[in-house]
Amino acid sequence: MSTDLQTRFRVGGMDCASCASKIDTAVRRMPGVEDVSVSVTAGTMNIRHDQTSDLDAIGKKVRGLGYSVERLAGRQVDHPTSANHGAACCGGDAHHHANGDSHTHSSRANSHDAHDHDSHEHGKQDRGDRAAAIEGLHGHDHGPSDGPWWKSKKGRATLLAGAALVVAYVIGHLVPSIQLYAFAIAMLVGLVPIARRAVMAALAGTPFSIEMLMTIAAVGALAINATEEAAAVVFLFLVGELLEGVAAGKARDSIKSLAALVPKTALLEEAGKTSEVPAQSLEIGSIILVRPGDRISADGVIVSGESAINEAPVTGESVPTQKSAGDSVFAGTVNGDAALRVRVTAAAADNTIARVVKLVEEAQESKAPTERFIDRFSKYYTPGVVVVAALVALVPPLLWGANWDEWIYKGLAILLIGCPCALVISTPAAIAASLSSGARRGLLLKGGAVLEGLGRLTAVALDKTGTLTEGKPKVTDIVSFGLPEPETLRLAAALETGSSHPLAIAILERATENQIVLPAVSDAKALGGKGVSATVEGQSVFLGSAKAALGLVDIPAADQTAISALNDEGKTVSVLVVDGKLAGAIAMRDEPRADAADGLKALKDAGVRVVMLTGDNARTASAIGKTLGIEVRADLLPEDKQRIVGELKQQGLVVGKVGDGINDAPALAAADVGIAMGGGTDVALETADAAILHGRVGDVARMIDLSKRTMRNIYQNIAISLGLKAIFLVTTIIGVTGLWPAILADTGATVLVTMNALRLLRVAK
Repeated sequence: MSTDLQTRFRVGGMDCASCASKIDTAVRRMPGVEDVSVSVTAGTMNIRHDQTSDLDAIGKKVRGLGYSVERLAGRQVDHPTSANHGAACCGGDAHHHANGDSHTHSSRANSHDAHDHDSHEHGKQDRGDRAAAIEGLHGHDHGPSDGPWWKSKKGRATLLAGAALVVAYVIGHLVPSIQLYAFAIAMLVGLVPIARRAVMAALAGTPFSIEMLMTIAAVGALAINATEEAAAVVFLFLVGELLEGVAAGKARDSIKSLAALVPKTALLEEAGKTSEVPAQSLEIGSIILVRPGDRISADGVIVSGESAINEAPVTGESVPTQKSAGDSVFAGTVNGDAALRVRVTAAAADNTIARVVKLVEEAQESKAPTERFIDRFSKYYTPGVVVVAALVALVPPLLWGANWDEWIYKGLAILLIGCPCALVISTPAAIAASLSSGARRGLLLKGGAVLEGLGRLTAVALDKTGTLTEGKPKVTDIVSFGLPEPETLRLAAALETGSSHPLAIAILERATENQIVLPAVSDAKALGGKGVSATVEGQSVFLGSAKAALGLVDIPAADQTAISALNDEGKTVSVLVVDGKLAGAIAMRDEPRADAADGLKALKDAGVRVVMLTGDNARTASAIGKTLGIEVRADLLPEDKQRIVGELKQQGLVVGKVGDGINDAPALAAADVGIAMGGGTDVALETADAAILHGRVGDVARMIDLSKRTMRNIYQNIAISLGLKAIFLVTTIIGVTGLWPAILADTGATVLVTMNALRLLRVAK
């Protein structure tokens, strides 16, 4: 365990990659700071530091750059995690039916209402470090999330610079003799705050910022009397930044809209009375009333009532789920047609949507390999641009006697062309949009590295129970031997009344679906290892395994063949005997998820090898594998699954492991990408590389597709940013374009890159 500490801040006013870069550079130089992660889209900064670090000084340094700072989490121990986290929703014990059949059903207990609340330090906010932004220092306060852009400080500054430029044109036209001075003043209106930020950034360790390049270019233009163009360039720079901020704000709003799904108030029941209280004030164990049509205000468990719940906001599943007493519900989901009483199981800071938002924000702080490469490249690229600009300005006049003003002008234009903003934001903008898009579909990815890794997968190993299958048995066949099928089901369900065994529950659910009224039962007995018996309507009834039934009644060869055929299909068969006569049989199996076959086909069509890894017996696993058309490896212990994942990697495959149980954890950790299949439990959200909230097998292929779309988008962005610069570099040197088109090569490219990245928000269906 590492003794490093972590502190998380909310940073206001960031809207572009250069903002994050300047903050990163400044904070990284502070004493005691070991690592810094800044997310522009989430507006957060996470620092890893030691005990000697002065958090107040760090906050002051960031505020000195012109940003607002709010500490979201206090000092806490940083527990290191591996690149691939073992993911598990919950574990299951093996349950055997009393009929003695060897078929094992893994029970997946719902751990949703067993949150470890002490582990959620992110919910304990430190309110003592709130600070207002220092006015006039930071120039990227240009994409306000609330209110129209013209009411923001940057919007007003842009309008003021534009008005000054118009006035200068009018004065210059009316009084040509003072035209130079008029444009010089108009330029200074916009340039002074830019220059102040350039100086602050340089003092904080970022000398080659866009503000510094802009300041040098504008002052240089003033020196060669190109004041009209200098004023126009400053105004276009401000407009470009404003557009960039508005575009970047859309991705941020996508995340904020998730949090907005949770209602602000709740109906709290106390001492027999109901009162409206803030949802933030709800405590664990509180009882809340949820009326039909209301959004549920907290994660919880239904105490009373039955209703259809629309879980689309959390899981992306459009079909409402019928839930009743004992079932878990998520904050932000919509109650259907009946009132519910819900016991709160998670505080507001720890509910499912809050944890999804936290996961997405933290994921954006985790840089992808491509993003890290671009960051390293830009550190050398920007100084290189300054050198090239200086050479263009100096070499032709010195060596060949060219006109000084002409080549200095070209050198200044190259300074503007060379700004790396568009290049630096090309990757994080796409990743932020992709993570947000995935989160809204119930696809949670822990950072850019995971997002890139998913697109490279060439093999996927999936658990069976709870992943490829529903995780609970269902009645598949009702066989009539002596009694009609409805009567066989009626008597069998009567014997299972009150049992919590998975197979018993399957029979009772089928009886409920068929609207069968169950008769009264007396003298009920559980016969260990054999089955159950009771008296029903004066008849002696037994339900158990075929082996146990043979001790009570003769089973004809034809009927034994039918039972064996069902067993060969991986089904558990319970035989019904009434008054010493063979009456019928009920077959049950943990059936594949509805979309399992289509989901596996989508993976195969994408060129991905799929294999089932299960601890279940070979007969059952082979039956499911045959149904789904998947390679099967059965009778595996957790270490066997881990070994097989290692073998696949040794074959040169990039392996993803999908599972939902604790027994999958070693294999999930061994895989290149571990994916938890589940309903948003703590472990799935907080320890997996990726998590699928609504448990659809097809979402594995959707994750891979999202990754590939994102990487294509990143490559497009890099091509846009470098391509435009290359074109304008050539046209500037040959004299076709000047200063104002040069600034469009930078800010225009940045806006194009951001808008292209935002297309990923529309990928989801």
